[in-house]
Amino acid sequence: MVNPAARTNPGSPIYGMPILNVHEAKTTIVLKRGRGAGFSSVEDDLFVAPRTSMLFGDAKESLAHLIVEVKNA
Repeated sequence: MVNPAARTNPGSPIYGMPILNVHEAKTTIVLKRGRGAGFSSVEDDLFVAPRTSMLFGDAKESLAHLIVEVKNA
């Protein structure tokens, strides 16, 4: 779990669940198939954080394309 609401929002159904402190990273890139809600249909605050970028699509395919682009740059 990476949603900071699990630690910061007592009204959330995920409150109290253990999370990774991804929200403390300098930069975060989230690979996700679409914009749908995550676990328990709770919107993930990490996805809209200022230091988070979203890369939509199949993670394996997206990373393969990204690697090609970086090598060709």
